[in-house]
Amino acid sequence: MYHKVTAVGRVGGDAEMRYTPKGDAVTSFSVATDVGFGDNKKTVWFRVTTWQKLAEICNEYVKKGMMVLVEGVLAEPRVYEAKNGEHRASLDLTAREVKFLSSKEKSEQTNPDVVGTDEMPF
Repeated sequence: MYHKVTAVGRVGGDAEMRYTPKGDAVTSFSVATDVGFGDNKKTVWFRVTTWQKLAEICNEYVKKGMMVLVEGVLAEPRVYEAKNGEHRASLDLTAREVKFLSSKEKSEQTNPDVVGTDEMPF
């Protein structure tokens, strides 16, 4: 059995790296994705974990506000109760691949809905 999850969204905070007792690099960061439109629009957050060389790269380049594409394996969601009494789930994604789609600076200069292009197609 196998599954793969792809999430495209904005990074919620700078990446944070730590090391396991064995010395393996582990980097974590959060990614916000939007679901729905208008009044039905909701934000879904993923807590992304990267390991070893990918962790070192993400620690260096992943910054708050940049657009990323993350592919990986979703862990079992953890359900918890928020301070306001709502039930929520923590979605943990172990990344196998991370693509940097835009930097924060570039996304502020152009339309955030248009990724990877500086020119209009017409």
